[in-house]
Amino acid sequence: MVRVGIIGATGYTGMELARILLRHPAVRINYMTSRTWAGKRLGEALPHLGADQDLLLDKFDAGEATEKAEFFFVCLPHGQSMDAVGSLFERGAKVVDLSADFRLSDPSAYESWYGEHRRKGLLRKAVYGLPELNRERIRNSRLVANPGCYPTSVILGLAPLLEKGVIKRKGIIADSKSGVSGAGREPRQNLHFPEVDGNFSAYNIAGKHRHTGEMEQELSRLTGEEIHITFSPHLLPLSRGIFSTIYCLHEGKLDESTLGGLYTGRYAGEPFVRISAPGAPLPSLKDVRGTNLCIVAPRLDGRTGTLVVISCLDNLVKGAAGQAVQNMNLMTGHPETAGLTDLPLLP
Repeated sequence: MVRVGIIGATGYTGMELARILLRHPAVRINYMTSRTWAGKRLGEALPHLGADQDLLLDKFDAGEATEKAEFFFVCLPHGQSMDAVGSLFERGAKVVDLSADFRLSDPSAYESWYGEHRRKGLLRKAVYGLPELNRERIRNSRLVANPGCYPTSVILGLAPLLEKGVIKRKGIIADSKSGVSGAGREPRQNLHFPEVDGNFSAYNIAGKHRHTGEMEQELSRLTGEEIHITFSPHLLPLSRGIFSTIYCLHEGKLDESTLGGLYTGRYAGEPFVRISAPGAPLPSLKDVRGTNLCIVAPRLDGRTGTLVVISCLDNLVKGAAGQAVQNMNLMTGHPETAGLTDLPLLP
C-alpha cells in the first residue's frame, strides 16, 4: 500500500486526484494540504467525495508530510511548487509535480516563460511525465514533471508523424480549445459564468502561451532538430476538455491507409491512447470526459496535401490528475492502469 500525500488538495487537479485515489486499490491518502481549508476535514471541503471523509487538511510542512507519506502529488501554481517539491525530494520522497516548474529542462527556457527558478539543480533530475514517450525513464525516476493538458494532446497527436519523418518541420499549427477548469479554481473576471456562458474566445496566441515552450522542447527531442509550432489556444464555455486540431504538410507520398497504420502501430498496446482511423467516426469531448483516454484521429486532405490530426482528452484526467496517477503507478511498480479504468461520462 502506497502512503500518498496531495499538496494543494482543494484545487481542481487536487480534488480530481482525491477522487481517483480514494478508489485506487493500492493507495492510502495519509496527508493533504489546503491553503484555504486548513484545519477542516476533507468531507467539509469536498463534500462530493463523501461526508465520511474525515482526513484533516493541513498547512504544508515537509517534515510532517514525509512522516505520514512516501509519495506526493504537488498541485500548486507554477513558481510556488518548486520549493515544496524540493523539500520533499530532499527528504527522500517520490514526487509528481503537476505545475510547470520542472517541465522545462533548460533554466533559461523556464525563466523566459515563467520567471526565476529557485531549484535549478533539480531540473536535470526531473523526467517529463508523458508515459507514451518516456515510460522507462519514469519507472526509474523519483521526480516526474507531469505534462500540461494542451501539450499532452498536441505531442501525442504529432509524435508518430515526427518520429517517422513524414511531415515538414516548418508550418505546424496546433489550434486547441480548453474547458475553463484548465485555468484553475481561483476566481477571475474572464472566467466568471456570465463572461464564459455562450461565448468562445482565443487567448495568448502568436507564441505567447507558456505551453508553447513545453511542446517545442518535447517535439524537438523526438526529432533531434529544433521544432517550432504555431499554437492558438481558445476557451470553450465548458467545465472540462481539451480538443486540439493540428495541421501540417506531409513529405513524399502518403495515403490514408498508410497514415492510419502509422498511428495504430505507434500506439499499439498503449492503454490510454485510442486511434480513430480514417473512415471511423471522429472523436468528441464527451468520448473522453472523466477518463484517462486521449483519442487521436489522423486524416489526410488529399487536395492540399495537409494532414489534419484531431487529439482530444479530459484536461483534468489525462491532462492532469489521471496522467499523474499513471506516472505514480509506473514509479511504484503497480499496473499502469490501476485506478484509471473509468468509462466516459455520457451523455
